[in-house]
Amino acid sequence: MLGLLVIIIISWILLYFIEKKNIDVLGIVPNKKRGLQFVIGFVFIVLITLSLVYIETMINSIVWEQKSVDFRLICDAFVYHVRSALTEDLVFRGAILYILIRRLGANWGILISALCFGVYHVFSYGMTSERIVPIVYVILVTGFTGYVWAYAFDKTKSILFALGLHIGSNMILTLFFPSQNYGEILFTELSRVHLTEWNEFYFSLFKGFYASAMTFLFLRLILKSNFKIFKTPQETV
Repeated sequence: MLGLLVIIIISWILLYFIEKKNIDVLGIVPNKKRGLQFVIGFVFIVLITLSLVYIETMINSIVWEQKSVDFRLICDAFVYHVRSALTEDLVFRGAILYILIRRLGANWGILISALCFGVYHVFSYGMTSERIVPIVYVILVTGFTGYVWAYAFDKTKSILFALGLHIGSNMILTLFFPSQNYGEILFTELSRVHLTEWNEFYFSLFKGFYASAMTFLFLRLILKSNFKIFKTPQETV
């Protein structure tokens, strides 16, 4: 919690002294529109992630064992993922991204943010000693996710839509798969049929890019439809 507070303070300092802006330019303070953006992002990614779990279950013939429901554990996991996602979003899609977009333009700002997000996950996953292929895969997959979420920040002028995506994705995966601190809260994998090497490679690519690609298409569709919740006036420089 202290780390999150420090990041907020640093973000405020950067915005005030570099751009002469208040921290609310990040869209971090909830209001009706931003709240609905968060809910839409959360619900959308929950459905997409569940569909991905279903696809993987069918392809790999996964047998799941359901655990007893521990509501306290689920709440603890949710609080953990809210803090974790908010911390990452403030670092990679907060003040620094805002400044990059203002100084370098949206395209370069989003690309730099996405690359940093991808490289960060190499370290957070403890993959620095891995071979080059897995490292490149992680950078591409998480970098593309970072690109979509940074794009969402630029278009909505708020971190809350991407935050909903981030929390929803992490939370659903936590219910099924092992993860740091929390994992397999509701289901444990008992068995699966392993694919051939090339089929596993193709499916890994699909699994890595599926949710982010669907999110990008969904966001573009919403923006083109001029949906009022996502119609945000362009900020003047």
